Amino acid sequence: MSVRVVSAVRLVQQRSIVVLIGLLVALAGLIEIIRPGAVNASWVSNILEFAAPLGILAAGQTLVVITGGIDLSVANVATAAAYIMASQAPYGVTRAIVAGLLVAAVIHALGSGTVLGYVPVSLFLWAPLAVLLILGLRGTGFGRLLYALGDNLEATRLAGVRAWQVLLANYAACGLLSAVAGLVLSGTVNAADLSLATVLLLPSVAAVVIGGTSIFGGSGSYSGTIVGALILTVLNSVLTLLDVPDAVKQVLYGAIIVILASAYTRVLGHD
Repeated sequence: MSVRVVSAVRLVQQRSIVVLIGLLVALAGLIEIIRPGAVNASWVSNILEFAAPLGILAAGQTLVVITGGIDLSVANVATAAAYIMASQAPYGVTRAIVAGLLVAAVIHALGSGTVLGYVPVSLFLWAPLAVLLILGLRGTGFGRLLYALGDNLEATRLAGVRAWQVLLANYAACGLLSAVAGLVLSGTVNAADLSLATVLLLPSVAAVVIGGTSIFGGSGSYSGTIVGALILTVLNSVLTLLDVPDAVKQVLYGAIIVILASAYTRVLGHD
């Protein structure tokens, strides 16, 4: 592993959002070079709209990765939530039908609606969740327990913490966030099928590790994950412009995870 890669990972892990934002701007610049005039207010609006489901899905993944785990069920939970909402909304008694249609109407508004022409409605859901997670991870006892479990599970147990209860609550929170992401995603694409969120599984992990959260647990933040989700959304836009197949995109996301995981190993070895 290159010393430069290790140094870059160490810098990102030190919560240098400036580095990540610089990468984000560079990718946007690349799109402008490939297709002049493409980067405008509408493009930014679309990026935020499509980044919201990934960002919310990656929020739950961030909670799990901080404890040293990876939740491979997030895509399935998101898909199930979207599919159930879409398939059950029209059925039942009159009250159920009305309630289902109201829920469906709200979720399509969250996914694809805009305010003032450019601000995605989903941003009004994602932003409060982001603030809650960023403040909660660093400013609450539960958040500090997650970092402690990821840093040294055995020591935390010896300190009297019931680790299984904390992890159970953490994975439950991840599942809830995954369900919310699925509902927003179904509104964004205006459809729901049994493979709806499958393509977001690897990106949900990649967004976390790009954002500086160690895949081995104990360090990281959701603020980095947010930028990581935006980076991957813009990267996907670049790859789409270059007509890169979806299968190749998934390989690329997997490679990002493997390379950064290897780099984290080197970083830990140097600490």
